[in-house]
Amino acid sequence: MSDHQRIYPVHDVEAPQRPTAPLVPSNASKSDMGDPMVHPPLPQRTIPVMHSKPPKKRSCCCKFLCWTFSILLILIIAIAITVGALYLAFRPKLPKYSVDKLSITQFQASNNNNSLQVTFNVTITARNPNKKIGIYYVGGSHISAWYMDTQLCEGSLPKFYQGHRNTTVLNLPLTGQTQDATGLENKVQQQLQQTNNIPLNLKVKQPVRIKLGKLKLFKINFRVRCRLVVDSLGANNDIRISSNSCKFRLRL
Repeated sequence: MSDHQRIYPVHDVEAPQRPTAPLVPSNASKSDMGDPMVHPPLPQRTIPVMHSKPPKKRSCCCKFLCWTFSILLILIIAIAITVGALYLAFRPKLPKYSVDKLSITQFQASNNNNSLQVTFNVTITARNPNKKIGIYYVGGSHISAWYMDTQLCEGSLPKFYQGHRNTTVLNLPLTGQTQDATGLENKVQQQLQQTNNIPLNLKVKQPVRIKLGKLKLFKINFRVRCRLVVDSLGANNDIRISSNSCKFRLRL
């Protein structure tokens, strides 16, 4: 008996095909009617794009100010370095002054116009303590003697050069004429009765030029003020100086 023929199923091409995968995802929720509910997609948040502005160009005025400030700063630093080097090289010290002697040759009132004729002879000692610095005392100096707010007499210092570590003694004549001799003499006598002394001021203005080694610098002004206390202002008397202090200032 012959073998039974095996029949294999034939796939129908025209038959409608069933989807192999579910149309609705398994995790999708369903409505009460059993229909699946599809949630709309969440709105996406848009981030605004910030456009950076191009850098601003510096103006010519700003550049000029920056350059000027830089140049000034460099000059200040250079000057400071130069001054520091000069200070270390020369070790400058201030000159010192003292009034050693005072004599009065004339202190007499005039009967004609009630004026007072005054003549002083002042001995001043000037000391230069510097090892490497010289001082040129040039023309244009002025020295005056004052009692309170009244100028009694005036004069000037001679021209000379003061070398290193030098001490120079100056004998200076001062002459002058003041008004209201009677009132001034009364003030002096009243001062003597109250304190037994008389305060005087000597004011000195002296142009000088400083010499550093072989270099002679520009002209500057020495200003010296000495406060004296004397026992009298009588003419042809030995005036005793009981107090003597001088202060020095420097002006360009």
